Amino acid sequence: MDTKAGWCLLFCLALSRAARTEPQATERQWRAVDVILDCFLVMEGGHQRAFASSGNREKALLVLKQVPVLDDGSLEGFTDFQNGAVDKDDQPVIFEASVDLVQIPQAEDLLHADCNGKEMTCEISRYFLQVRQEATVEKAAWFIINVQISRGGPSVSMVMKTLGDGENGAVWQPMLNLPQSLQGTVRTAVEFQVTTLTQSLNFLLGSSASLHCGFSMAPSLDLISVEWRLQYKGSGQLVYSWMTGQGQAKRQGATLKPEELLMAGDASLTLPSLSLKDEGTYICQITTSQYQAQQIIQLNIQENVPPYGLHSGGLLKPPFLGIPLRKKLQPPLPTLILNRNKKASGSSSGPSWTPLESYSSLFPQLPPKFD
Repeated sequence: MDTKAGWCLLFCLALSRAARTEPQATERQWRAVDVILDCFLVMEGGHQRAFASSGNREKALLVLKQVPVLDDGSLEGFTDFQNGAVDKDDQPVIFEASVDLVQIPQAEDLLHADCNGKEMTCEISRYFLQVRQEATVEKAAWFIINVQISRGGPSVSMVMKTLGDGENGAVWQPMLNLPQSLQGTVRTAVEFQVTTLTQSLNFLLGSSASLHCGFSMAPSLDLISVEWRLQYKGSGQLVYSWMTGQGQAKRQGATLKPEELLMAGDASLTLPSLSLKDEGTYICQITTSQYQAQQIIQLNIQENVPPYGLHSGGLLKPPFLGIPLRKKLQPPLPTLILNRNKKASGSSSGPSWTPLESYSSLFPQLPPKFD
């Protein structure tokens, strides 16, 4: 069993014991812990905004140092990361990242993902700056981390910069050609992060939707712009933009709160009176004076529909709640179903047609058809 797997097993056992004690919410206190993530390091090319689709990938370990997390009692006996316990024969690249300059609001989700039965994907790749830096600053290297948690979990993107361990004859990391600490880690500092609480949302037609997007940045950075874009079937459009204190809505009624944006790093977008054309993939892009990162949220528009049955005039209704409106429903039967009843023998009149009260015996499991 490797170090990460053993650490996770011990932590999940502690979490299980703590859950049985059921501490009150008032008893929870903040505690700084090391959050350890199994990642892949992309060795070719730079990817600023998404997971790499190609290129060599190597195993990597990301250690977010001393992240504040609310302790529910499960962190008793929790120990910080010790690199000496890692198998030297199969040691991955280890990034040791300080989070002193930013907030990591989804740290608890990252810490408990394995114990909650959720799958976490973490990828690290080189990040290339948008603007040219001074020569002294360019000695550093930058990386972007993309973390996604399955089953309705959050997505987090972080930009980190290497710290100056190249002085005093430090050992160099052979794979990255970067200086590493005496403990064998590449020391970095997270300077920017963008997150969303969930990566997919379902809303009813006509309702209002709030698409979460939050960020945190180092004090040395300035917020330049916020953009929300919508993509659907290869076409894209600007929904809302904010730049230097001015907001502009391209979609009628779209809003974000400037005070929350500047004070709390909340760039969430509100869309009232949802219609079919609002469905698609939304991209929240945050640009600072040095970095740029984004989050992607899928918005699905659905409609409440009563179950199948014959109503006035024998009209058919679809059999389930929440039909995706992008799919065109084709009724499998005509709108009006009639039953042919012949008159008794000897009657002079012809056959008569009356509405069929129930068609379940004729069509017991009739599904809807889609294009």
